[in-house]
Amino acid sequence: MQIFNFLQLLRIVAIASALAGLTGSAAAQERVTVGATRAASNGALFLAAGKGYFKEEGLDVELKFYTAQQAVSALATGEADLAAAEFTPAAFNFAGKGAFKAIAAQAREFNGFEGNEIVASNAAYAKGLRKLEDLSGKTVGITQLGSVYHYQIAQIARLKRFDFKNVLLKTYPSLDALAAAVSKDQLDAAILPATLARDILTASQAKLVGWYSDVDQQQVGALFASAKMIAGRRASVEKFVRAYQRGAADFAAALLRKDRYAKRVSDANSRSAALIVAKYIYPSESSDRAASLIEGTAYYTDPQGRFDVGDIYDQVTWFKSQGLIEAGTDARDILDLSFVKGHTNSPK
Repeated sequence: MQIFNFLQLLRIVAIASALAGLTGSAAAQERVTVGATRAASNGALFLAAGKGYFKEEGLDVELKFYTAQQAVSALATGEADLAAAEFTPAAFNFAGKGAFKAIAAQAREFNGFEGNEIVASNAAYAKGLRKLEDLSGKTVGITQLGSVYHYQIAQIARLKRFDFKNVLLKTYPSLDALAAAVSKDQLDAAILPATLARDILTASQAKLVGWYSDVDQQQVGALFASAKMIAGRRASVEKFVRAYQRGAADFAAALLRKDRYAKRVSDANSRSAALIVAKYIYPSESSDRAASLIEGTAYYTDPQGRFDVGDIYDQVTWFKSQGLIEAGTDARDILDLSFVKGHTNSPK
């Protein structure tokens, strides 16, 4: 009887120790809230989350999904600690006033990798809209003034040497509405994310004019951290960035490889990574279709999360010239380059 009681006691102690270990492990996980867009440009973030890299750093990351504009607003109001989103006038204005800083790179338009695609309606293509220079005098759709697409149309005009004022811009409430307008010949052209462009091109509802990465290499977005987070929980931000960089390195290694014919490599490694990323971006799609979309259209992401600093300065200059961000905004106030080393391109 005494042996039996002793064995029971050992079991109770073992169970209690296990429960204590679990409780201690949960307590050690620091809660971090991250605002993000369900976009392929956030592949590094989603891969880091899906592979458990944040947990390994002791972080319990809660992802909240927004539009790009909403994500930076959530960060500015304290609803989120960090955010991964595109550069927008709101992002530049909030960062310029000190609400948060851009601390690591998100996606980038990069030569040799398909990013955003310029597509023409079938009607406009039939009338001669075959190359980027032909956008002069045409009606081009964008989601809103100050969006990435607005900026890219302006840069195409500058680089192809035609007057941006000759482009008639028409805004639409969403990218889906924009793609539908092109497919129904209600617009001459639009710039679309690769996934949406691919759908209407495959359905023969539009024609490809070119990739933005053929003419320019824009730093599309960033990982932002609130000023409060940087000042009060810097060690946690550093942990987050380390995990994020691991995600970026894995993303590049799996989904940005090219074969000797400059074609994307598709294999078990890329498929595995795409399946992880896809569940965050396309939660309603079948896993096979969603993974295929990710594999075929993964945006370039620097493996170390480094910025193209000079391009960000250029963007700030352009947005100020359009009156879309405050005249006193200084690009130096937007960036905190201390979390990631080796950023490329000094300001131009």
